[in-house]
Amino acid sequence: MNKSIRVFLPIIFLLILSIIIINIYGGSDFDDCKKQAEKGDAAAQYNLALMYSDGEGVTQNYKEAVRWFRKAAEQGDARAQYDLAFMYISGTGVTQDNREAVKWYRKAAEQGDAKAQFNLGLMYVKGTGVTPDHEEAVKWYRKAAEQGVAKAQIKLALMYAKGDGVTQDYSMA
Repeated sequence: MNKSIRVFLPIIFLLILSIIIINIYGGSDFDDCKKQAEKGDAAAQYNLALMYSDGEGVTQNYKEAVRWFRKAAEQGDARAQYDLAFMYISGTGVTQDNREAVKWYRKAAEQGDAKAQFNLGLMYVKGTGVTPDHEEAVKWYRKAAEQGVAKAQIKLALMYAKGDGVTQDYSMA
């Protein structure tokens, strides 16, 4: 019994020491990222926003996430534009605003973000934040479908089958 304690005691000590070191230095990723973000690095701003959004390395704070998503989005980061649009449509960390969501989805969609293209298509079909426009929805669904978004392919096929926003064409459906 005494021998097993001598064997496991150093292991337990090393585990505790490791936990302490991780707690002391674990925030360095956050700190480094924040420094780069404050210097205007769009990728760092996006990563910092994710940290705030997910509560990784920092207390979860959706308002700060929105702030940093916006900074990266304004520099043209399509991922940040998409995530900022999501924050607006869901009202997470910001007052829910469908028009603002459309604005940011459009910016990401124009850069080729397939998820943003699909969501923009949905918004045009439903008239969420925009005047309903099924031709515009078809345009965005088509772009997303061409990138392999299965839901967009299905929506587009249904629109062709019904002649909704396009000339009815069963061969395209």
